[in-house]
Amino acid sequence: MSRQRPGAPADPAARPIRSAGENAPTTGPDATVDSLDAAYASCRRVAAEHGRTYYLATTLLTPPRRRAVHALYAFARMVDDIVDHADDPARVLDPRDGAFVAAADGPAAISPAQHLDLVEKQLRLALEHGDIDSGDPRRRQILTAAADTIARYDIAHTHFWTFLDAMRMDVPGTAGHRTRYATMTELREYMRGSAAAIGLQLLPVLGTVVPVADAEPAAAALGEAFQLTNFLRDVAEDLDRDRIYLPTEELAAFGVDEAHLRACRARGRVDQPLRRALAHLIAVNRDIYRRAEPGIELLKPRVRPAIHTAAALYAEILDRIEAAEYQVFERRATVPNHRRILVAAKGFATAVPLPDRGAR
Repeated sequence: MSRQRPGAPADPAARPIRSAGENAPTTGPDATVDSLDAAYASCRRVAAEHGRTYYLATTLLTPPRRRAVHALYAFARMVDDIVDHADDPARVLDPRDGAFVAAADGPAAISPAQHLDLVEKQLRLALEHGDIDSGDPRRRQILTAAADTIARYDIAHTHFWTFLDAMRMDVPGTAGHRTRYATMTELREYMRGSAAAIGLQLLPVLGTVVPVADAEPAAAALGEAFQLTNFLRDVAEDLDRDRIYLPTEELAAFGVDEAHLRACRARGRVDQPLRRALAHLIAVNRDIYRRAEPGIELLKPRVRPAIHTAAALYAEILDRIEAAEYQVFERRATVPNHRRILVAAKGFATAVPLPDRGAR
């Protein structure tokens, strides 16, 4: 769990402003609010384009929290894109050098400005590729906003290293690379980094009414629930990338092996054995949502409607898969826009209009 470092202000609003400009000062009075706002605006556009459910749910948050969530989403999306589309993603560097670990977690006091510089430096190192334009303005802005969010909300760095470790598992040529998971236990170990860690990153941003550690199991479970829903929805896309994110032993219990899965993909139709397997995994997924749901009440009242909305909309993807007779190879299950708006409107109606001075 993240802890308050010596020398860091307790009020997130008092944390430093980071300039997004390439040659602009990184700290001090010359760092501009406008350039940091531009960095967060870039993240907002990424979230709006690629994370429609999450983006709609964030409209229920206060603006400072909203843009912090956008920054964390954009960072995760950027890493995911590098893994999927870079020519040589195995060249990702290990970010955990001794100097950074000592500065982030050691006893020596550092200023918030120094902390922010170190975090951004390590995020850059973690994504350094010879084949990727390191001067990409949008990538630079996403890193800047993510670093600012990490510093402002004192998010534990271990959640990012766990996330990056999981992303490396998707990269051919890395030591941990794998594309198949035999059991749900193995798949959950992957999701510990790809999904649960993101839920843990968000907790300091959202705020809790209990000690953060008490809310972490439910936050991790909700991230896992979202991720498994993605895997069920995106079976075709993942298979086309030679990845199977459904536990193969669970599929085999219903008479489905990889050859069977690929045959269904080639026909573009799901048959009865695969339909039964997907129905079973949807039931498993719903159970994870049920276990995660009580944890929403551990969050600050002002943010609960947003998380309830995100959970409701994401869980509804499972309903859409069932309504389509599990034909995941025929169409990608989505929740219609009118339904998204209706659920979000209910969230607005239940939002608690309380003063939220710590939600910066």
